[in-house]
Amino acid sequence: MSVRDEPTTDSSAQEPGPGTPTLPEPPPALTAEARRVIVVVLLGAILTFLDATVVNVALHDLSADFDVSLGTVQWVVTGYLLALAAVIPMSAWLIRRFGAARTYTIALAVFVFSSLLCGLAHNVGTLIAFRALQGIGGGLMMPVGQAILVAAAGPRGLARAMSAIGIPMVLTPVLGPTIGGLLLAHAGWAWIFWINVPIGIIGIVLAVRVLPPDTPQAGGRLDLTGLLLLSGGATALTYGLAQASARGSARLWHGVVPAAGGLALIAIFAAWALRARNPLLNLRLYRNGVFASASVAVFAMGAATFGGMILMPLYYQVIRHDDAVTTGMLLAPQGLGAAVAMFLSGRLFEKIGSVTAVVGGIICIAATIPFMTIGPESSYWLLSIALVVRGFGLGMAGMPAMTAALRAVGPDEVTDATPLLTMLQRVGGSVGTALFVVVLQQHLDNAGKDASQQASAFGTAFIWVLAATVLATAPAVFMARIEHRAAHNQDASGL
Repeated sequence: MSVRDEPTTDSSAQEPGPGTPTLPEPPPALTAEARRVIVVVLLGAILTFLDATVVNVALHDLSADFDVSLGTVQWVVTGYLLALAAVIPMSAWLIRRFGAARTYTIALAVFVFSSLLCGLAHNVGTLIAFRALQGIGGGLMMPVGQAILVAAAGPRGLARAMSAIGIPMVLTPVLGPTIGGLLLAHAGWAWIFWINVPIGIIGIVLAVRVLPPDTPQAGGRLDLTGLLLLSGGATALTYGLAQASARGSARLWHGVVPAAGGLALIAIFAAWALRARNPLLNLRLYRNGVFASASVAVFAMGAATFGGMILMPLYYQVIRHDDAVTTGMLLAPQGLGAAVAMFLSGRLFEKIGSVTAVVGGIICIAATIPFMTIGPESSYWLLSIALVVRGFGLGMAGMPAMTAALRAVGPDEVTDATPLLTMLQRVGGSVGTALFVVVLQQHLDNAGKDASQQASAFGTAFIWVLAATVLATAPAVFMARIEHRAAHNQDASGL
């Protein structure tokens, strides 16, 4: 990869171009406008990430209230995820056609309205339909919000902005079960949806007042072929992974066949997009070495984060027999560590660039090792300390990788980059969840009723979590080397 050497009298005025790695240099503080935009996008991120996790603890209550099987009520979760996967690819075209601010506000309004309808659902069929509508709003909010954030923060304020917006990603999977359990115990299942309404209304008002207006571009004709291929592929892949993790065996045809079909459709889309004149998403971004490496890191870290987070709740409930609220409290230390890391990672990224992700990955690798030796009577204190450190590593590694990816592309490519990164993160989480649950279930089946062997099954699953973490760290090393080489070339040029 080459770095363009353009003489200038003020090196701080240089902006990164497509394919050019961004060198770490102290940026100015975020503007007041950028901070206001962060608050708006942060509210949407909290809603989407929280809603993806808080419903899980209500499935048993929903099954009893609607008098249906758990297999049927599971579609309340699966339907949301499928709609989410299907709509994300459209976000780039919608931004170009209608503008980012308008698209985000409408998506948030759809999410809030469907949340109200979910709480009013009178049977499981209508609840599943309203959840799918909710998934459409939620699926658009994250990539569109990130595009707005990139424009508002600018290249040099992006690290701090992305670290702030990443907090819900690591906190809500930890806090979601606790919030859901408390709402179920004291208010009823409808409030796990209605809690979104007041927060969402505040978000809509702020979006209308705060988000800078943007002029829609010539969106052109929608690439309908690409949309059908990518949305169909992402939906089939998400469904297959959800089925595999729910059933506990990837060998089952109802998990493997849809997932394989989804991968095939995505591959066909890739071939189509590289030849189409106006593709749904610009896959040529992957010719950029930094963006491609960061994408691998985002995918693998999604697996390590979301997939890893499914194991500890199961351990506390299956092995230690803790209830949902207690489990949520026991998981809180990981969220605490992640929140601290998110606060620090943006500032550290500004100074040392992608080395931040390398440091975070190494910390996360070290903190995952203790869980590989977990037992039926492991100390809660030791587990909590390990969770704090692991959460810190996840927070330090996750968002710097995404920040590096967004800073490596040009301003006109951000609308294509954000949905690609969002999809990779979501699919990575789904792959990790399915894979780790399958591994866990197979070893639990072999363990029988032996508590020690059951705990050992969780340790085996964490070996796979460790592998995902290593896979996420390796590209960060490559990105750091590119940045170091670019800095050396600039010094040699006398810039």
